Amino acid sequence: MLSKKLIGAWAFFDICLMAAGVLSLTLSIVWRQPNLLLNLTFSGMELTAGSVLGIALLATFVLSLLVIIQRGTLGLKILNWVLLANSIVILFIGTYIWVFTLHERNNYHAVFGQQSNETKILIQDMLKCCGYFNAADEVAFGGATCPNQAAATALNNFCVTPITKFTDSTLDNVFSTVDGFMAIVIGFFLANMCVIKKRQEFERFEKIDSKRGGHSFI
Repeated sequence: MLSKKLIGAWAFFDICLMAAGVLSLTLSIVWRQPNLLLNLTFSGMELTAGSVLGIALLATFVLSLLVIIQRGTLGLKILNWVLLANSIVILFIGTYIWVFTLHERNNYHAVFGQQSNETKILIQDMLKCCGYFNAADEVAFGGATCPNQAAATALNNFCVTPITKFTDSTLDNVFSTVDGFMAIVIGFFLANMCVIKKRQEFERFEKIDSKRGGHSFI
C-alpha cells in the first residue's frame, strides 16, 4: 500500500496543477476585457496560448483522477508523458516571454504603432504623454494631452517609459507565474514516479505471493 505521505504529496501537486490551470484560463479570459494597457501588453494570440495552457493543465488534472483510482501503472505512465508534454508547452511560453522582454522597448514600439489613432489618443491621455520615443514618433493628435504638434513638443513626455514600465511589471509577474507552473509539473512528475515505483513493487510481491500459493511474502 502507498504511504499517507506519498499520497499526500501526490494529491498536493495534483491540486496545485488544477489551481494553475484555473489561474491560466481565468486570466486569459479576464485580460481580454477592454483595458488599454493590458490590451496593449497581450495580443489575442498570446491570450489564446494562455487559454490552451489552462485547458491542458485542467485536462491533465482530470486524467490524473481517472488513472490514480485504477490498478496497475499504465495509466500513471501515460500521465507522466502528458506532464512531460505540459512542461514543454510551459517552457516554450516562458522562453517566448523572456525573449520578448529582451527587446521590450522596440517590440512595444511596433505594437503601439499598430494601434488606431483613437486608441493612441486614449493611451496618451491616460499616461499624459505624446508619441512613443519622441513627440513626433507614432504620435496621434487629439484629446486633452496632445491636441497638436506644438503641445506634444512642449509636453516633452514620451510614452515609451510609462508603457514599458507597466508591460515590464506585468510580463515579469507572468514569467514568475509560468516558472511556478513548471515547478508544479516537475514536482507532480516526481511524485507520480514514486507512486509508479511503489505500485510496481506491490505488483511484484503479489506475483510472488501467487506463486507461493497465496501465502504472504511480506
